[in-house]
Amino acid sequence: MNLQRLFDPGSVAVVGASTNEDKIGHEAMASAVRFDGPVYPVNPSGEGTLFGEPFVDSVTDVDGVDLALVCVPAPVVPDVLAECGEAGVGGAVIYAGGFAEAGEEGEELQRAVVDVADEHGIALLGPNTSGYLVPGDELRFSFASGVEDVPAGDVAVLAQSGGVAHDLAFRSTREGYGVSAMVGLGNRANVGFEEAIAYFDGHADTDAIVLHVEGTDDARSLLETCRDAETPVAAYKVGQSDVGEFAESHTGALTGDHDLYLAGFEQYGVPTVDSTAALLDAGVALAHEPEPSGGNVGVVTAQAGPGIIIADRLQRAGAALPELGAETRERIDGILPGITFSGNPVDTGRPMPEFGEVVEAVATDDAIDVVLVYELFEEALGFPVEALDGLHETADTPVLFVSEGPPEAMDDQVDALREAGVPVYFQPERGAEAAATLARYASLRGDGVVPEPAADGEVNG
Repeated sequence: MNLQRLFDPGSVAVVGASTNEDKIGHEAMASAVRFDGPVYPVNPSGEGTLFGEPFVDSVTDVDGVDLALVCVPAPVVPDVLAECGEAGVGGAVIYAGGFAEAGEEGEELQRAVVDVADEHGIALLGPNTSGYLVPGDELRFSFASGVEDVPAGDVAVLAQSGGVAHDLAFRSTREGYGVSAMVGLGNRANVGFEEAIAYFDGHADTDAIVLHVEGTDDARSLLETCRDAETPVAAYKVGQSDVGEFAESHTGALTGDHDLYLAGFEQYGVPTVDSTAALLDAGVALAHEPEPSGGNVGVVTAQAGPGIIIADRLQRAGAALPELGAETRERIDGILPGITFSGNPVDTGRPMPEFGEVVEAVATDDAIDVVLVYELFEEALGFPVEALDGLHETADTPVLFVSEGPPEAMDDQVDALREAGVPVYFQPERGAEAAATLARYASLRGDGVVPEPAADGEVNG
């Protein structure tokens, strides 16, 4: 099974393409035509052209199609897939529902689809998926409106739910990051977490992978794939309360024991979060910052109240806030004599021209592995962009920034910080959770080798 033809095709056929704007075959074709390669609308009832491309009766009428976007009802998918196999198609996205998530008949239909795919070596995304995006390559094979506006980023979102996948992609757009890929795995007929993680681990534009997990049939295989990935991985496992029946009706997922999943992820070196916001924030931090050497966090704040929230949230998340070394404290006292609090957190009382020097002093302290900065925006001062530019590289210490203020006044400064390699968050709690995830990732990975978990850490789905 060649995932290259699924996620990096040279040509695409939209099977079930339609001139009816209310049908998936129309929306899928509208997105597909942005692709810089041959795109064929396939429908024996089609006449003329669709988005400038002439209809063809069957995918077998076209030579060398890599990917088929299958926009037909569930009962005819096996026959359509057989035609794709006859035509030598290498990958297929199956949008229709009504398979394993729909009961015994659906399970039987999904087995038939998998049998056809296995016979012809076709990599299947779905069924019951909303598709995928790789914006950097203009691969926008989703039927959701607005996907054409999702920019290229460096975090790959691999979600069991297409709704969650799109939620994260659109949120990343709103917050100015974008994604390297967004994949709605759906029922995972023969391409699941393991295959997608392995593929995007080798994807040149992906610097972090985030997972939305409802449940799996083989949790150990998922965990081993995460452990073996060179790209940092973070996960959000849902199902702490009893949502098993609902989840199974959604993607056919068996949610399994939530606590065992969390323990398994931790044992295999994967930090977990408990919200979609924290998942995206973790991905941004892991993608943009160097891996910390440990789990100690230094906090620099220009306002005490948000700093207290940050310190509280960090420690609740398991991060340590060690006292700064005597040399660092002496240096800070020299920069700002009579500073409000110079232990850790460091509280300057308000923004000031020397704020960046204080951050640099904390970042170079031997006890600190991650730095989290909070500063309300003041237009007269702006942000300490020059001091923070490249600091995470020169100090070999990740630096994260949290702020808030009038958007129209601070947007350019936020962009400047991000261009300088500093992730920016807009709530104290979100910044704290991102920093805590970085610290936890370092603690879990240790020297870069995650040991085999003990047998009592098994998770079976």
